[in-house]
Amino acid sequence: MLIRPYQAADQDAVGALWERCQLTRPWNDPVKDIQRKLSVEPGSFLIGVIEESIVATIMVGYDGHRGWVNYLAVEPSRQKSGLGRAMMAKAEKLLAARGCPKLNLQVRSGNAQAMEFYKRLGYGTDDVISMGKRLIADN
Repeated sequence: MLIRPYQAADQDAVGALWERCQLTRPWNDPVKDIQRKLSVEPGSFLIGVIEESIVATIMVGYDGHRGWVNYLAVEPSRQKSGLGRAMMAKAEKLLAARGCPKLNLQVRSGNAQAMEFYKRLGYGTDDVISMGKRLIADN
């Protein structure tokens, strides 16, 4: 798999992949999420490609204190083949090179498969409660 930065021509394929991976929600417009990411650290939005097909994505962010991962997606038919692990390794390498001391991520509470994936990569559950407040409504 080739891991490269997102390109504008990727938008439709990325949105379709996120739908197949059940990452989208009514309150998060994927096109707006892509545009927002491109306005901040666009080189940290990575795409995994095999034979010209987009098979994986990951958004990486760093605020100077913690790194974050969003929209890790792997084509469902290719899950459990090491592609997610490769995308996370690339994200960790990117963040470590920037001096990031810790990577945080959020997993929806009902997504046991994702939780097990991250546990296998060495991630643990922090004793925190994730809170959020929408500042801009997508819908």
